[in-house]
Amino acid sequence: MAYDYDLFVIGAGSGGVRASRMSARAGARVGVAESTYLGGTCVNVGCVPKKLFVYGAHFAEEFEDAAGFGWQVGERQFHWPTLRDNKTKEIERLNGIYENLLNGAGVTIHRGHARFVDAHTLEVDGTRVTADRILIASGSRPFRLDVPGAEHTITSNEAFYLPEFPGHATVIGGGYIAVEFAGIFNGLGADTHLLYRGPLFLRGFDSGVREFVRDELVTKGIHLHFDAQVTSVSLENGRKRLHLSNGDSLLTDLVLCAIGRVPNTEGLGLENCGVALTEHGAVRVDDYFQTSVENIYAIGDVIDRMQLTPVAIAEGMCIANNLFGTGPKRSQDYSNVATAVFCQPNIGTVGVTEDEARALYPIRVFETDFRAMKHTLTGRQEHTYMKLIVRQTDDRVVGAHMVGPDAGEIIQGLAVAMKAGATKAHFDATVGIHPTAAEEFVTMREAAR
Repeated sequence: MAYDYDLFVIGAGSGGVRASRMSARAGARVGVAESTYLGGTCVNVGCVPKKLFVYGAHFAEEFEDAAGFGWQVGERQFHWPTLRDNKTKEIERLNGIYENLLNGAGVTIHRGHARFVDAHTLEVDGTRVTADRILIASGSRPFRLDVPGAEHTITSNEAFYLPEFPGHATVIGGGYIAVEFAGIFNGLGADTHLLYRGPLFLRGFDSGVREFVRDELVTKGIHLHFDAQVTSVSLENGRKRLHLSNGDSLLTDLVLCAIGRVPNTEGLGLENCGVALTEHGAVRVDDYFQTSVENIYAIGDVIDRMQLTPVAIAEGMCIANNLFGTGPKRSQDYSNVATAVFCQPNIGTVGVTEDEARALYPIRVFETDFRAMKHTLTGRQEHTYMKLIVRQTDDRVVGAHMVGPDAGEIIQGLAVAMKAGATKAHFDATVGIHPTAAEEFVTMREAAR
């Protein structure tokens, strides 16, 4: 049978765009459908606008710190529409770049929602297309609490386009998105509260990092509420009142629900072609991203392995190589994937946590907690935290964690070393760059435990 395309991709986010472009460059006829915006979550309502907001939020501290260096800063006033609208202009510019990249590679863009008719046929807003192979790269979406009054809350999607900046903001959730937005609201001037149903946020991160971030956020004036379960939300004179399971309540201007993300599988018509899902609603794939249907593949957030933009891009490269390349089939190695959380101060992490490592083998732990050189003049009490986890059997560094300014920038370099199998002896033999925070990673000599 002659198909319209060799490959059709559902979703023009980071993974879908990369798979489309690379497949087209390899000579495949490629089409891609996108129902919202080119670039996906990361470009539009994720990593990019969020980090721009983090930059904006940090200026409040920069203005305060300037005094210690002799700068007299006059009256300060934050204007939300300027930040919001300048961010939107940048996102629109990036949307155009993604469109040009796809067009330049010869990929046909279909604007609309794609739905399976059968294993080789899709309907995109009333138009049917056929493809030899189909790639699901539909991403994920945030979801709200399932409580009465949940319609009075927003998600991270809406947070980037608020008509007005709140004087009082409440974030519900304990993941990295919740912690990041708490820092953004606080830095931009809102009286900020963070509610989490568990005893400590950032589950899955190293325990030392979690505890350190907790203390730093409190120092910065964010009100943390742990073991706080929201039972309902009501309106009160134009504001929102959160009702908690312990009988307490909290009155606020804005409620941001950041309790997690779910794979975008609804409305795709997967039942029409037999694509199997996991118990959590993600598309089930093998090591080569093939679904339960031979000619259908899936990558990115929709398979819920690692919801990270660079991971989706790497998975997209695997797809292009495996379907249209000339080399051996490739799978994705998820070990030692570095990541950052842009709370304030930032988190950077790669490798295993101390608890994970301790359950596997004997380890040595090196850690340090210090006040950055900059703050010897500013008077700010912000500290930086670093930790190395070393496997005793071969001296290999298996985990590196940091909380502090530019943590992501620093950890990226350590990720390369760890991927190459660096040992603690290699770290010790490396001459540090002085004076920097990063040199601490190569000067920690005595194990803490």
